[in-house]
Amino acid sequence: MVFHASFKKVQDDYEKNLIQTQLEIQEQTFQHISREIHDNISLSLTLAKLQLNTFDWNDQERSGLKLESSISLIGTSIAELSDISKGLNADIIVQNGLLKAIEDELERIRQTGLFKIGYELTGTPVYMDSQRELIVFRIIQEALNNVIKHAGAKEVLLSLDFSSSRLEIRIHDNGRGFDPERLRGNGHAGLKNMETRAKILNGEMQISSNPNAGTCLIFTIPIE
Repeated sequence: MVFHASFKKVQDDYEKNLIQTQLEIQEQTFQHISREIHDNISLSLTLAKLQLNTFDWNDQERSGLKLESSISLIGTSIAELSDISKGLNADIIVQNGLLKAIEDELERIRQTGLFKIGYELTGTPVYMDSQRELIVFRIIQEALNNVIKHAGAKEVLLSLDFSSSRLEIRIHDNGRGFDPERLRGNGHAGLKNMETRAKILNGEMQISSNPNAGTCLIFTIPIE
């Protein structure tokens, strides 16, 4: 009877642990999908909305370009939703590589005319595996998404500095700025997402910002 009771307890513990593991995997999957939608699709739809909100019927040439760009952004969002459903979110990196994906993203933002955006690349690029590069790309997307939604900036500069041991990413804008400690305390989703992603890569995030003085986000990602 003692052996039977002991075996039953081991079996029950195993089943509990199995269920807990399955729930954790399910939760991680939900979080991943949520981040993909927030970081990628949300950016495209936000850009489309901003362009349509500034639509001017009296300026047919410029409005025509905005309409074409908005249609393209919405189409991209539909395609990206399809990618998520198929679990192909790393394809943009696998097919194009990190640097090309970044250049395409910046060009997409430039076409909106929302602000001037510069890009600097220093050092010799060190290529990482596609999953790490995808996370780096999503960090940059999240940062640019925050600028679009909250900064009210006129100029933005993205800098990538490669060394043999680390990649340093800087996103600087001349927008309205904020109090970093106050936003951290309120659980700002964008900041938390970027910081979480940086930690996944054993990296860190630094914020330099003050109200009415712009913002600089710095990410230091080790090369593994």
